[in-house]
Amino acid sequence: MKRLLGDIRRADEDFHMIARGDRVAVGVSGGKDSLMLLRALAVYSRFAVKPFEVVAITLKTGDPFDVKPIRALCEELNVPYVMEECDLIHQLFDVRREENPCALCARLRRGALLRMAAEQGCSKLALGHHREDAEETLLMSVLYEARLHTFHPVTHMEDSGVTVIRPMVYARECEIIHQAKKYAVPVVKNPCPADGHTTRQEMKDMLEELSRRYPRAKEYLLTALRDDSRYGLWNKTEP
Repeated sequence: MKRLLGDIRRADEDFHMIARGDRVAVGVSGGKDSLMLLRALAVYSRFAVKPFEVVAITLKTGDPFDVKPIRALCEELNVPYVMEECDLIHQLFDVRREENPCALCARLRRGALLRMAAEQGCSKLALGHHREDAEETLLMSVLYEARLHTFHPVTHMEDSGVTVIRPMVYARECEIIHQAKKYAVPVVKNPCPADGHTTRQEMKDMLEELSRRYPRAKEYLLTALRDDSRYGLWNKTEP
């Protein structure tokens, strides 16, 4: 946990993510990343130089999805928990029968989480994206959109007044997996029918192949994102 907390503190300091007195909503999907972010932020909030509060929020988009283990973890961490149900998966796959539902689903889910965060009086919404997620998004943007783009560590959403933060952008996925096993976080299976069969998964596989061929590939991609010069994507204003 020490290394993960160090990565979160570094991201917080580099990108000014959390301010004193913030109420931070953690979007908990039930996956290892969001659950470890929740646990880590709950710990971080206790010793951070700038004290802040943590609230866990879950948007239940379909069944089967058992929130009891998530609720139990929140009780263990003494973190308030809010869950809201919707039929997003049913609408996308059964009603609209979207051929490429991932982008639309992500936008709708983020919009709902922003609303939930605002309703809980939160100024920040923390999402569990890690270093490889940023690098995979960069590859996907280049190969599918012909542009250099990835998500930013901090993005202010004008419509909701809530700022999206990604405290684990420096954290390696292998470290998150290790900590998730160590603390036995209660991972809940994703109910999405497309889970594991997406363009995102293709980029994940491609990044791993690049890493096998070029051992420093992930390190160099991260350096390119946060380069202190004007070319670093994370040093530009989010469009």
